[in-house]
Parts: sequence; C-alpha cells; structure tokens
Amino acid sequence: MKRVMALLLSVVLLAGMLTACSSSTSVSTASESKASDSSAAQTTESGTSAATTEKKGKVTLTFFTGKVETIDVMNEIINAFNASQDRITVVQEYQKDASNVIKIKFASGDVPDIMTTYEQEYADQGKYLDLSGETAIWDRLIPSMKVNCTDINSGKQYRIATNMTMAGLFYNKTIFNELGLTTATTWDQLVSNLQTIKDKKPDVTPWFIFGSEAWHLGHLIEFIPHGYLKQKYGTLEIKKAMLSNDQSILDFGSPTGSMAVFAQNLLDLKDKGLINSDVLTATSDNCVQDFATGKAAMLSNGMWVLSGILAANPDMASQIGFAPYPAYMPDSKPVVLCAEDSGYSISAETKNPQECKEFLTYLFSAENQKKYSEALGAPSGFTDVDAKWAPEAIVTEVNSALKSAVNIGFTNEKPAGFTGDDAGRLVQDLLTGKYTAVTFAEAYKKAWDAGFGS
Repeated sequence: MKRVMALLLSVVLLAGMLTACSSSTSVSTASESKASDSSAAQTTESGTSAATTEKKGKVTLTFFTGKVETIDVMNEIINAFNASQDRITVVQEYQKDASNVIKIKFASGDVPDIMTTYEQEYADQGKYLDLSGETAIWDRLIPSMKVNCTDINSGKQYRIATNMTMAGLFYNKTIFNELGLTTATTWDQLVSNLQTIKDKKPDVTPWFIFGSEAWHLGHLIEFIPHGYLKQKYGTLEIKKAMLSNDQSILDFGSPTGSMAVFAQNLLDLKDKGLINSDVLTATSDNCVQDFATGKAAMLSNGMWVLSGILAANPDMASQIGFAPYPAYMPDSKPVVLCAEDSGYSISAETKNPQECKEFLTYLFSAENQKKYSEALGAPSGFTDVDAKWAPEAIVTEVNSALKSAVNIGFTNEKPAGFTGDDAGRLVQDLLTGKYTAVTFAEAYKKAWDAGFGS
C-alpha cells in the first residue's frame, strides 16, 4: 500500500510540474510575440545586445554599428525588412564608442551577428565570417571595392563595403571669397588663412573641432600623420609596416617625427585661438550647426557630414568648399581620404549565417542602396545604383580635390588593442595639457605597441 501511495504522489507531482512549465512557456511566447510586433527594430545604446526571440522558427539578429549618421536610414531599412517576412527580426544597436565596445563583446562572448566595426587583428583571429564567395554581391560592385576589402594576410574578404567616402577640410566658400583666401597646400598657408579669418571675422571660429567625440580626434591622426606616411611610402608598404610594427618606417615616437609635429601643430592652433575654445566639450551637432549658420569657417570631416549640414541649412549647398589636408612635413604632399565606406562583417560565431546574408542581400538591393547613399551623402560602389549623393557643386569640389592631392585610405591595420577612439583620447589628453608634443608622440608609440599584445 505504501508503494502504491508513493507512486500516486509522484504522478500527481509530475503532472503539476508539467502544467506549470506549459503555462510559463505560453506566457513567455505570447509576451515576446507582442513585443516583436510592436517594435521590430529598436536602437539601443547599452552595453548588452537586444533580447533574442525564443519563438520557434524565429531568428533575431543584432546589427551593431558606431555610425551615428546612419541610424535613421538603417532603422527605416531594417523595419521594412522585418515587415517583409516573419522569420527574421533585425535589431540595431548603436554605440558611440563602438570600436572599444566591440572589444568587450568579443571578450565576453556577447558578439553581434552583423557589425560595421572592423579590425585587422580580429580578422587574423578568425572572428569574421569569410565573405569571399559572395559572388552575386561582388559582381555588382566596382572592382576597387573588393581590392580595398581584401585582407592583406589571407587574401580573403571578411567585409563588404558598399560606398566610397572622401574626407578633407570643408570650408565656407563665401567667407573665403570675401577675404580673398585660397585653399592651402602647406600647413603654413593653412595657419595664415585661419589667422586672417580670426582677425577679419572675430565672431567666426576659423577651424571647428568637436573634441568631445574621440573618434573625430582619432580621424585627425588617420588623415594627417598616418596620411603623411601613406603618401610617403605607399599604401602597401605602410600596411605591411603597421602589421609588423616596423618603427623604422612608422617612427611614431620620434621627437621630430610626423606624430610629434602633428601634436605641436595642434597645440599651436589652440594657443593662437585658431580653433574653438570649447574644443574638448564640443559635439558633432555643435560643429554642424555652427558651420551651417556661418559661425565656423572650416571643419575636418568626411562626406557623411553633408546630410546634416544641408538639413540644417539647404542654402549651404552652393557655399560648401572641399580641400585636401595640406602638407605639413618637409617632404610631404597634400592628402585627401578616398576610401571604402560602410563595411559590413558577419561574426564567425553567429548561429545564423544564412539569415545574416539574407538581410545583407536585402540591404544591398539597388533601391535600398540608393536610399542609403543619398542619406549618407556618399557615392555608391554598386554599378547598378544611381544615387544623387550630393549637390553638383559639391561633387565638383570633391573631384577637384581628388585630382590635386595624394589619395589615401583608412588605417585598418592598426592593432585591435589600440583603436581610433583610443588614439582620439590621447589627443584629448594632449589638448588638456597632459602632454607636450614630444611626450604625446612617446605615449602614442607606447599605446600602439601595447595594442598588439592585448
């Protein structure tokens, strides 16, 4: 009898457990389904990825980006994709400090499925999916895009870039014409132009730098001292030197090298009042607004800034000039960035590689790429996309700059442990007075060297 009673009690307990589990699963599924319907694509700025949908047959992909200027257009495309089918939900995650946040994600295992961040060291570690075989996509792109996306170590492609971008010095043509200024080809000429603007138009900031955003200051290093090395030695040679950390070529720590001279030039501009006094707190929005309203005469940026300027003041279309970065070393030439832009990589660890490719195929459609290029203000690399990415007057300015200066690309070969944001923070410290030009160069080399071991 005792055995029978024990058996009956066990059956009752088991039935209760099964009923509870069934009830819990039902509630969870209903809640997730409702949340998915109400917000197919959300943008987060937290350190954690969006929750994954558990409903059977559904897949949630995290799209990770640091490109603030593309958030809105990407959400528009993502929402349309999510609505076009009921199997895949893409959620966009934006991080202002994306190049550093991605390091934490790789280290913790919280890796996004698709990302716009790309570092050479992570390619070497096999953290990106090989996209070399995506022939249908590569065949639509101009040949240089595949060349620019080719990993120098393996010869494979771990990212697909969809656009070209240029970066240089934007300037207000109306102000330049009023003061009889011409664009500078040497640093001394640039300083002379800035001083004239300060003297003749004291209410105008000669060169606006938004130093609160580390990536922007990191770009100054990309375009000026790194640009000098690229034009002096050539792109391939510098890629090899950066990968092997060949300081006989890079010479980052030298007191008379390109890094120290760059730092001293920046300090001189600050001391002379030729850049904005709030450089360390100024934001990109502050810069765009001041340039669009004529309160700033120059800024350094890429084509991605155009949409913001023209949205703030459409009449600026005919007033925007574009020039290369002037030569600043004894043996240097002016340079202008002309590189691939908007690169997308898939995590090698994703459990849903085919779904990631399905979303990228949708994103890369001619219709979506036209929309994206025009929103970003960058020419498309797809041969079947006809995008009006900028007013004709600006396109003419850009083409003229590209012909007059050495064209350089981005620095993708930097160590993963020392990102562009990290470099920018060193420049912030320079501007606070923590470093002299010489100690800044030493600190930069030390951080670069350490980045290979992290």
